[in-house]
Amino acid sequence: MTYSISFRRKVLSVREKENLSIAQVAKSFLRRDSQCDALDQNSRPRTTRNKPSTKIDMGILAQDVKNHPHAHQYERAKQLGVST
Repeated sequence: MTYSISFRRKVLSVREKENLSIAQVAKSFLRRDSQCDALDQNSRPRTTRNKPSTKIDMGILAQDVKNHPHAHQYERAKQLGVST
């Protein structure tokens, strides 16, 4: 389950201010201890992806965009042999 950033910050600030354990915070705010631990580990959302695209060569895609700038996504996918 994903919680909003404001909720995560609130939970973590209460934990820090009142010197509570993970179990105590989980009892107050969440259902399980593991959820609170996950909030602590993932307090900031990821902004990058460390995985390259595997289906399409980016050079071929750039060339297709240059050649067909007004093509729709489904048309481009059909030309490149992938699904949308």
